[in-house]
Amino acid sequence: MTSLEPRILIVAPSWVGDAVMAEPLTALLKERYPHSVIDVFAPLWCAPVYARMRYVHRVIENPLLHGPLNWQKRKQLAVTLAVTHYTHAFVLPNSWKSALIPYFARIPARIGYTGEARFKLLNDRRQLLPKLFPRLVDRFAALSYPKGTAPDKIKTPMPVLTPRQDLQRAALDALHLSVGPAPVAIFCPGAEYGPAKRWPAEYFAELALRLIHEGFVVWLVGSPKDRAITDEIVAAARANAQSDDVPQLYDLVGKTDLSAVVDLLAVARVVVSNDSGLMHIAAALGVPLVALFGSSSPAYTPPLSPHARIARIDIECSPCFQRECPHNHFKCMRDLTPQMVYQQMVALR
Repeated sequence: MTSLEPRILIVAPSWVGDAVMAEPLTALLKERYPHSVIDVFAPLWCAPVYARMRYVHRVIENPLLHGPLNWQKRKQLAVTLAVTHYTHAFVLPNSWKSALIPYFARIPARIGYTGEARFKLLNDRRQLLPKLFPRLVDRFAALSYPKGTAPDKIKTPMPVLTPRQDLQRAALDALHLSVGPAPVAIFCPGAEYGPAKRWPAEYFAELALRLIHEGFVVWLVGSPKDRAITDEIVAAARANAQSDDVPQLYDLVGKTDLSAVVDLLAVARVVVSNDSGLMHIAAALGVPLVALFGSSSPAYTPPLSPHARIARIDIECSPCFQRECPHNHFKCMRDLTPQMVYQQMVALR
């Protein structure tokens, strides 16, 4: 390896949506260091996202994101990473623990925000300026620029994910799904953070029946934790349709992993999603997207795509950033009607 071939390690965040927000950083690093090799040290559940980024060479599992410090295990992991002779480490989480392994691995340039008093662990520390960089994606992107770069010189490209066509075909075959002639609408009704970010199940059901009436098929996707929500959607759709079955509505929750969901999202004619990791994945795939915001704010983590529209209502208590509605009225989502969301879908066509 020569000085023209830096090896870069990105210590990644643990949320899927934050993983998507890190993609522009990889693009900017490749632009700044054209001959670099970029690896990502990330939790296993985020690996499918990083594996579909344009400039990521390898994803290395990070098993130590939560729980005890486990000092000895971190030193062991650092030894395995040191063999690669990384020249740069970009530490995206702000925790003290996240900066330990690059320090133990003696990576020469360790870049990140000061965070939890990481004065010795990082040797290229940046001051986080939330007012100048309200969006998380810009905070990550800024780390690719030399320290002291003027904020107005920071240019953040859109995140881009590339589906795996072979795995997409395998997922479709395994689920006995086909694409065409009926257009596919995909709903992402979950939100890991809490119920305050979830549009009501009966609203998803009403919108699904309207699209089915127009000739769509509707797929419900999410993690196994979303099973109760999709059960509610299917039950509400059957009740409204006065039928024991709605054959154009497919509940895929529990039948797919994140890798399959990423590739399936790419076939959608339109995606409707709560503010979640899947929302960011859909945006990065470039599919038409309606993003539903209630308790959270699109100012911090908006869907970054020219094909995305935000559906929200302007009320005094939103955004509250709470897991559950502190006022017990849930107006931010209850007053966001299926008709409003449908109109945003129409605007995308």
